[in-house]
Amino acid sequence: MDRSLRNVLVVSLGFLLLFTAYGGLQSLQSSLYSEEGLGVTVLSTLYGAMLLSSMFLPPLLIRMLGCKWTVVLSMSCYVTFSLGNFYASWYTLIPTSILLGLGAAPLWSAHSTYLTIMGNTHAKKAGKVGKDVVNHYFGMFFLIFQSSGVWGNLISSLVFGQTPTQGSGILGVLLVALFLEPVRDDQQKSEGEKKPPSFWSTLLSTFKLFRDKRLRFLVLLPMYSGFEQAFLAGDYTRSYTTCALGIHFVGYVMICFSATNSLCSELYGRLSQYTGRIALYALGAVTHLSCIIALLLWKPNPDQLAVFFVFSGLWGIADAVWQTQNNVLFGVLFEKNKEAAFANYRLWEALGFVIAFGYSTFLCVSVKLYILLGVLCLTMVAYGIVEYMEAKNLTRPLAVTKAAEETETQTKM
Repeated sequence: MDRSLRNVLVVSLGFLLLFTAYGGLQSLQSSLYSEEGLGVTVLSTLYGAMLLSSMFLPPLLIRMLGCKWTVVLSMSCYVTFSLGNFYASWYTLIPTSILLGLGAAPLWSAHSTYLTIMGNTHAKKAGKVGKDVVNHYFGMFFLIFQSSGVWGNLISSLVFGQTPTQGSGILGVLLVALFLEPVRDDQQKSEGEKKPPSFWSTLLSTFKLFRDKRLRFLVLLPMYSGFEQAFLAGDYTRSYTTCALGIHFVGYVMICFSATNSLCSELYGRLSQYTGRIALYALGAVTHLSCIIALLLWKPNPDQLAVFFVFSGLWGIADAVWQTQNNVLFGVLFEKNKEAAFANYRLWEALGFVIAFGYSTFLCVSVKLYILLGVLCLTMVAYGIVEYMEAKNLTRPLAVTKAAEETETQTKM
């Protein structure tokens, strides 16, 4: 097996084992611990800590520890949260949710950086297009990772009220620690002879990248991702599924979401080299737009059991676009500043989560759906502007080259 592919499988299986324990817990927080708002408070605290972590920690930890050991350290934070659910209370869940939030941003930033480096490295050796290989690797990762939602929610549904097996999280940490190979990209190697960036420069690199106009438009993509995931985990499970069908159906509905998300992630990873990312973003936007409008018009009825699964399945089809294509887009557009780019990605995604969970307790569902609709529309406009900017940048060098060739021809004549 190819070395790069083996490492992708190792990190994917590590995340699968970790999130099998954590994923089911996250889906049930708002329903399982509804007394005095503990569940929603836990989720809000978690993403608030992730928001703060995203501002400073990812570039610093990745620079100091490398991608591999940043992932290992951050995964350990998830294990503590899963263990905290054994004795669920304000005194166990709030501290462990803060710890998880602090580890979440470095975990996902390091993982995204690792896959981007691996994809580009393999592409150079194989003579392939870098973004196509990176897309394939992210598709493969999310195929395996999103299936954790199937197993985690299945355990939560079959043994309701019990915490999914924490042993799988510990196994995930050990798998990555023992078998994942450390990696450095070519850019870091070439810059190794130069003076390394200072501590403060690395610490503030997340904010410094915000000078790039493209990033200022693109922040809406991860923010919308946070909004739509928060709606599914916090509102659809509680206000639709739990109210109409009962809490014991939450896990099964989320299994449908995870299964479609997993399969579509792999599909998009392979399709993107033929369709391009614009077509996939259009698919995700139209799918979510249709779901939001339908949810505004639909009145949940226990007799319409299949409809609950159709909505979660369609939500997974669209979410797979955001998860795969957003990561690839940030890695491709900000290749020289990957760590800071993915830190920004997690920062704005966490902000979307925090805002959505923040108003979750006092806004009615219809208002939340209108907010989601508005954010989606703004996001697609901003994304379109970035694609227009990139298209102009691609055509400009061609025009300059053509003018130079014409000048040279006239000189020879």
